[in-house]
Amino acid sequence: MKTTTILKSLICCVAILTATNANAQYYEIANQLPGLLRPALSGSFNYKGFVDVGYNKTIGAYDADFLEISTSQGFQYANWFYMGVGLGVDVLFAHQNENWGNWDRSTDFNTSHSSCTTAAMMPLFTDFRFMLGNSTAASFFIDLKIGCSFLLGNDYIAIGDGYLTNQQYFYLHPSIGIRIPTNSKNPKQAFDIGLTYKLLTSNYWNSWNRNVTLNGFGATVAYEW
Repeated sequence: MKTTTILKSLICCVAILTATNANAQYYEIANQLPGLLRPALSGSFNYKGFVDVGYNKTIGAYDADFLEISTSQGFQYANWFYMGVGLGVDVLFAHQNENWGNWDRSTDFNTSHSSCTTAAMMPLFTDFRFMLGNSTAASFFIDLKIGCSFLLGNDYIAIGDGYLTNQQYFYLHPSIGIRIPTNSKNPKQAFDIGLTYKLLTSNYWNSWNRNVTLNGFGATVAYEW
């Protein structure tokens, strides 16, 4: 009986201490929130912008090239972290053989001849960038763009044995490279040179079994201010 009473007392004490600690943590978080929100509400976060130009070449079954131009606008939340939103225009050069598909074999196609079809896509993304090193000297960066991309002006474009359509595609575009400051008095200004990977994927055209996924590698040059 005494043992049961002691256990009950211990459980009550632990519950009281846990509740007290939890209330203290909630109170501390509540007190910190105004400090975290105040810079955003007052506009004292450091504004930052980027302009990127790049080239990307797909690998695998779908043969295409992308000339990429984009801009990202946002805030420098810390010396090592930037977050913003952006958009771009990707000029797409799709390569395919003219005798692709179920062509009429009575027609006289040159099987060695290939064509290139041009289109444009618009990526919309959230941009996360991590700086590694001193901002006043050459340093490394890691950039991650996540969003969606749309084909502009066309219902669809054939790439290899698949299609890109004007519906939305998941867009993933990570980069890694070197950041080189251009102004010793204003280290926010810099050129970035990096290597990139690009993923476009969608589960569409199920009736034609054309679930296109594009993977590509390339390079990018950016100016930041």
